[in-house]
Amino acid sequence: MKTETPLLEVNHLKTYIPTSKGEIKPVDDVSFTIAKGEIVALVGESGSGKSVSSLSIMRLNAGAIKYRPDSSILFAGRDLLKLKEKELRKIRGNDIAMIFQDPMSALNPVHPIGRQIAEAILLHKKVSPKEAQKTALELLNKVGIPDAQRRLKDYPHQLSGGMRQRAMIAIALACNPKLLIADEPTTALDVTIQSQILNLLRDLQKEFGISILLITHDLGVVAETADRVLVMYCGKIVEEGNVEDIFAHPQHPYTKGLMVSIPSLSGPSKETLDAIPGVVPNPLELPQGCNFVTRCGSAMAKCHEAAPELEQHPSGNRVSCWLHTSGKGDDEDDREATALVTAGH
Repeated sequence: MKTETPLLEVNHLKTYIPTSKGEIKPVDDVSFTIAKGEIVALVGESGSGKSVSSLSIMRLNAGAIKYRPDSSILFAGRDLLKLKEKELRKIRGNDIAMIFQDPMSALNPVHPIGRQIAEAILLHKKVSPKEAQKTALELLNKVGIPDAQRRLKDYPHQLSGGMRQRAMIAIALACNPKLLIADEPTTALDVTIQSQILNLLRDLQKEFGISILLITHDLGVVAETADRVLVMYCGKIVEEGNVEDIFAHPQHPYTKGLMVSIPSLSGPSKETLDAIPGVVPNPLELPQGCNFVTRCGSAMAKCHEAAPELEQHPSGNRVSCWLHTSGKGDDEDDREATALVTAGH
């Protein structure tokens, strides 16, 4: 059976930041794919490398980031890392669009919303300004902004946070992109508006068949929206799987820690939530071996020596952990740590 080529294929992505104290590795050998029409969530704590990954795909951080030679980002078969800036500009906003975390800083404060949407259309499509304005109105209606005709002339500061985010989505959809990258699209919004934005993204994905890379730290957003999940820690993917498998059968100690930190609606009203001990390590002082070793209650000797590779697990997930790899040791520490994880510690 012939397998369909992924829309996006990221291979061994390594983006490093040179500093006076050494290299920082916000994205360190990351590989993943996104199929046509698929919603993939990239999750992890602040500082895990999620946003840098998204900016690296768009090559919006080229001034500060160095890409390693063996990295590749294949979009519809073309390696984005080999394209010239002029070629990239034809893809950004056209084939790949991005919803940024803070719409107030991403939108131009001195231009009306309608003009900003129309500019995105005129930049990539051969249409008249009148046609672009008509499409802008249709898009504002599509994303659920009330009284869209009047809002075309409004400036960003005149819109609520939810409407600004909807306007950002309208701009992103202006040229019918194949891939939409949403970087924390609901972070600054209240719970009700968050739900509306997520429903909107799902509806648009179904209607237009676009693929979405959703960057978030909110597992509730992931459960509600995504098809597949990539769990990221210190610049590396530590676990990957579909939403059902990740939530029902998390395998990596970090993923398990994220899951038990979610409040339960059925638990006691004053329930104390579990938290992952420690903090994300300084990127200039990463531990030897597994990056999670200093925070892991199931760490064994091997974890301090080398970082494990992502390997397929019987649960269906791919996981990077010595507790689950074919190369784990047989010493007493290994067996004891495996027993602890199995017991749910």
